[in-house]
Order: sequence, then structure tokens, then C-alpha cells
Amino acid sequence: MSRGVANHRKASARSQPRSRKKPLAAANETGTSARAVWTGSIGFGLVQIPVRVQARERTNDLAFHQVDRRDHAPIGYERVNKDTGKPVEWSNIARAYEIQKGQMVIVDDQDFEKANVTASHTIEIQDFVDASTIPAAFFDRPYLVLPDKRGQKAYVVLRDVLREKALAAVGLVVLRTRQHLCAVTVEGDLLSLELLRFAHELRPAREVAPRGLDGGASKPSAKELALAEQLIERMVVDWDPTRYKDTYRDDLLAAIRRKAEKGSLEPQHVLAAEPRARPIDLASLLEKSVANAKKKRARRAA
Repeated sequence: MSRGVANHRKASARSQPRSRKKPLAAANETGTSARAVWTGSIGFGLVQIPVRVQARERTNDLAFHQVDRRDHAPIGYERVNKDTGKPVEWSNIARAYEIQKGQMVIVDDQDFEKANVTASHTIEIQDFVDASTIPAAFFDRPYLVLPDKRGQKAYVVLRDVLREKALAAVGLVVLRTRQHLCAVTVEGDLLSLELLRFAHELRPAREVAPRGLDGGASKPSAKELALAEQLIERMVVDWDPTRYKDTYRDDLLAAIRRKAEKGSLEPQHVLAAEPRARPIDLASLLEKSVANAKKKRARRAA
């Protein structure tokens, strides 16, 4: 290495601000951005409320990388032209739809908006329904709806009426490249938007339900029902989402660190094997569970 190159590298290193080393977990965690993912308006009747939609979901997953098992070198992915075999720069990659065999039409981001400008910028409310009647299986992804300064009064009016009547506003919204069913509901001082699945995206429960749930051998005894009721009543608490933690993520991260130190892993929290043909004594299990629930509640009270 020449002296000039070495001096240049030292000068560059001195000019760069020093940064503290981040812990291992920080480099492998994912999150979400606070910027708006959609801007437009909520429309119902002749009312248009200018709003912006912001992501609500915050992921806390561990990110894994694909590597060569032999030397841990990262695996790369090269975008190539399948006809020429030559690499293609990202700037030259476009989205296309094949309208018939061999005939591709390139579709740009602006084309999705031009297809229906109104739908691309309006959450068009179709109906108002009792919020409690929407089955949980329809809910997909949460967002927050924030008001534009020009629409704060109309925003508050909609929010207060939905809260007073315990209603959800069901509508349609275009996000990115497709239209979604959605529900606008109230949470505190804000409106929230939940993307919903369309009916055709869900299999009817009756198609997958096992036989025998309507009685026969599956019919519980009066004692079993009474014990189950006691157990459930002792486990009823006020909803507090902070009570629940992702403990498996912590266990997995700890296991990864142990493997980094020792080179191998031993199974943790192993379940005891049970005989396959052993019948379930439901009443006995419920009685023990009720007793445990009593002890647990007493400890909490103490």
C-alpha cells in the first residue's frame, strides 16, 4: 500500500464521526416507519374529510440471513435477463402484466393511480355497522387515521358519532397496488383503520369444522361445564395488552447467543411424553386447574 493511500484512509477515518457499537440484537430487528403510507380523504355522503393513514403495526421479528453453511458467507441474488443471461440494473427493472401469451404491458406506479383517481385517494364509506358484529377472522392489518388541519372538525364529528353509536364505518381503500375492504373505528381520540379480508378470501368455518361438535360423544357433562365455568371466571381480568410478552423471541435470541458461545444447543423446556392412547379425564384436569387458578389469584392479591 502506498503512503499516500494510507494517509488518505487515515484522514477519512478521522473525518467520520465515531458511533457507538450496537448490540447484536439491534442489527437483526425490524420495525416500522412513522411516515404516512397513504394520503387522501374519508368520504361518506357529500362529506370529505382530508386525512393521512399511518402504519400502526410495529414488528419485533429477528431477521435471519441466508449463508453458505460451509463458511458462513452471505448468499447473493443476481437479477439477470433470462434471454441474454446478463445482469440487469435495478433502475431498468419494471413491473409488467402479461395480457396474453408473450405480450407484456409495463405498469408504472402512476398507472395504478390513473386507473381510478378517486378510488386511489378516497376511503369511500359504504355502510356503518355495529362494530362488535365484524368477526375477528376478517381483521388483517391495523393503521391509524390522522386528520389534516383543514378537516379536524369533520374528523371529530365522525369520531364522536362512531363512538356514541358503537359503530364501524366499512369502506374501500386502495393501498399500493390493490383495493382493500376496511373498517374505520374509534380508539381514544383517534380514528383507526383496519384492513379487512373480503368474504371470498376466507374459507367458511363450516367447511373445516370437524364432525361431532353438535353433540354425541363431544357433549360435555354438567360437572365438566360447571368446573370450566369456575376456571374461566377465576381467570377473567380487565384487558391490558402490556401483560402479554413475546417470551419465545427472548428464548430464541438467548439460544442463538448460547450456540454462538458453545457451538451447539440443548433442548429447553422439554415436554414430558404422554401415552398416545391415554383418554383425557377432563373433569380431573378442570378440578386441578381451578385449584391452581385459586392459588394464582391469591398470590396476585398478596
